[in-house]
Amino acid sequence: RKRIRAACHVHSDWSYDGKWPLEKLAAAFSKRGYQVVMMTEHDRGFDEKRRLEHREACRNASTDQILIVPGIEYSDKDNCVHILVWGDVPFVGVDVETEKILGAVSACQAVAVMAHPTRRQAWRSFRPAWKADLLAIEIWNRKTDGWAPSRDAGPLLEQTGALPFVGLDFHEHRQFFPMATILDVESAISEDSVLVAMRARRCESEVFGRPIGRFSSGFAERTLRATEFFRRRAAPVFRKFRSS
Repeated sequence: RKRIRAACHVHSDWSYDGKWPLEKLAAAFSKRGYQVVMMTEHDRGFDEKRRLEHREACRNASTDQILIVPGIEYSDKDNCVHILVWGDVPFVGVDVETEKILGAVSACQAVAVMAHPTRRQAWRSFRPAWKADLLAIEIWNRKTDGWAPSRDAGPLLEQTGALPFVGLDFHEHRQFFPMATILDVESAISEDSVLVAMRARRCESEVFGRPIGRFSSGFAERTLRATEFFRRRAAPVFRKFRSS
């Protein structure tokens, strides 16, 4: 077995709001010590034909140093609950019920992760029946949560037994952050070996090179929450200064 670093929840210019082409992402994440990038393109603008084209583009953008794994971020009709899906799952559709997405994931033995439970208070929409088909829940989404983990993910993780997950939600360079999913793969790095490791729960989340649990309580958590508080207070001032 070998332990490898994966960057998860990444958008390219195949997403309507992504800015970087796949090849640029491959080079940038490889330079930062990752061996895998788990893509999560938005469902909007996709259909089955485009999904297959995206899979081929990911294969072409992969190199000997880094694997680009295709994936889709599905959202419900209220754009509240978002589910990250990896695996060769036929395109489910746009604005479909979460139950339908999870059913398709289960039928294809794929992987599903609930994204950013804090965004739009998605945690309030959680249904206990979902836990059977969810591998993980994002405890820390870089774009939504900033410099500190989500307060809302903890109760969901306890309720479901899902794995705590970290996601960059990468759209552009400001979302680079020292977080990774550490995968324990049994064979050569491939989409199949990555998904097998995830389904077997041979994966751990880390931030700043430390297990995510180190930042979920105590002094480290308080420090990060204080940092995020002041960052949010300063952000409007900085934006106003930058636009003046």
